[in-house]
Amino acid sequence: MIATWPETRTPGEHVLTVPDVMERLKLGRSTVYDLIRSRRLPSLTIGRRRRIPARAVREYITNELEAAA
Repeated sequence: MIATWPETRTPGEHVLTVPDVMERLKLGRSTVYDLIRSRRLPSLTIGRRRRIPARAVREYITNELEAAA
């Protein structure tokens, strides 16, 4: 579990793995990494592991919906 400061943590805030994002967005691994590389999907590296804030996935979906409208 990742420790966060209580005053900055929002309820239900967590980070996802690349496979989690793949499942949620129904995308392939290379597409998720392309989104990360192009900075359309913010992420962080912890050791050798890539993590994506759940909030970033929600924002990505919102931005894509707005762009499509």
